[in-house]
Amino acid sequence: MKMIWLIIGFVGQGIFSLRFIVQWLASEKEKKSIIPVLFWHLSIAGSLVLLIYSIHQKDPVFILGQLAGSVIYIRNLVLIGKEKH
Repeated sequence: MKMIWLIIGFVGQGIFSLRFIVQWLASEKEKKSIIPVLFWHLSIAGSLVLLIYSIHQKDPVFILGQLAGSVIYIRNLVLIGKEKH
């Protein structure tokens, strides 16, 4: 069971880290610094998986950090959605 939780933690961290690669590649393509919408979707996905892991680990520092981050990522997507309409 411990191995499953380690895998969950690593998957969450992998998803969360992938957002930086997505942002870097998008910026290179545009030749300027940009943050694609996929960045925010990966942020939410990674953060939620890490939140589940941190709750299992009973780590209040990690839990608070992931909760706060998730609120910011969701808010950014809401603002992007409003901008498109």
